[in-house]
Amino acid sequence: MADTDVEFPILCETCLGENPYVRMTREVQGSECKICTRAFTVFRWQPGRAMRHKKTEICAPCARLKNVCQTCVLDLEHNLPVQVRDSVLGVANEVPTQPTNRRDYLAKAAQSGAAISDVTSAGAREQLKRMARTDPYYKRNRAHVCSFFVKGQCTRGATCPYRHEMPDGSPELARQNISDRYHGANDPVARRMLARAEKSTDRLTPPDDKSITSLFAVRLDPSLTQDLLSEHFAMYGELKSVVVVEKSSCAFVNFKTRSGAEAAALAARDGCVVNGLSVRLAWGRPRPKGPNDPKDPVTSQSTGKHGLYPSQDPTAHGSVKHQ
Repeated sequence: MADTDVEFPILCETCLGENPYVRMTREVQGSECKICTRAFTVFRWQPGRAMRHKKTEICAPCARLKNVCQTCVLDLEHNLPVQVRDSVLGVANEVPTQPTNRRDYLAKAAQSGAAISDVTSAGAREQLKRMARTDPYYKRNRAHVCSFFVKGQCTRGATCPYRHEMPDGSPELARQNISDRYHGANDPVARRMLARAEKSTDRLTPPDDKSITSLFAVRLDPSLTQDLLSEHFAMYGELKSVVVVEKSSCAFVNFKTRSGAEAAALAARDGCVVNGLSVRLAWGRPRPKGPNDPKDPVTSQSTGKHGLYPSQDPTAHGSVKHQ
């Protein structure tokens, strides 16, 4: 399909806005695509009241090739930056960055109907689902911050179409480039999201206490029974027990050996899927030591020879045992 025949743009729900009666203007060959530099049909609209007017930034063939929105250049399925999606799925960017080669590649891809590679890794798909934004984020459509207000020089007051507030975001996030976001390189938003995702995997780092052989599963689906969990985790090592707490939607998976627990935690780094449902895992915590635990230096010093506190030990008060 030629770009001049496009009747409606490829947009995400956030960019389209919450108004079901949105009106758009359509201008054939109204601008140059910021990726392939070809003229394309430009759509303009206002996504909602008090929102800024938006327009398509890249052509439909380029958006279709990467499965992204023509305006915000985010993935349509998960609403994530291209760099985040491709990093998790392990997809390499095959689109050339040189203008001449890029135009030829996109033209051939549009004719052949090529699309982004389909990766069947269940763990990667589950990780994307955890990182994805499920609900539209309409605040992204707000007017930009008034630069004159920041400098204290805006004289338009309430009639100013820009927001009169001080920017609270990182200056790095303001320096975004559409071409870099499309190719999945040098995207500050993506770098921040990937760094946050990497920190979240620390909960699966084996603890120093070798006595911990349990994993804690949270946000369990009600259909995941004890038998299903036992069948799944038994492949990593012999189980001691599996305790499901239905009221809290969680479960405790107790292994007999530390190696079995570590194998299950290692396999869950890219996502844990049980019976087609995602399960979030974390290492268990050590059991609290009781007053009679000889390994606890604090309680061993504070208790008497009978394993009792001084207030509970009759010999500590000078009492004599009667024969």
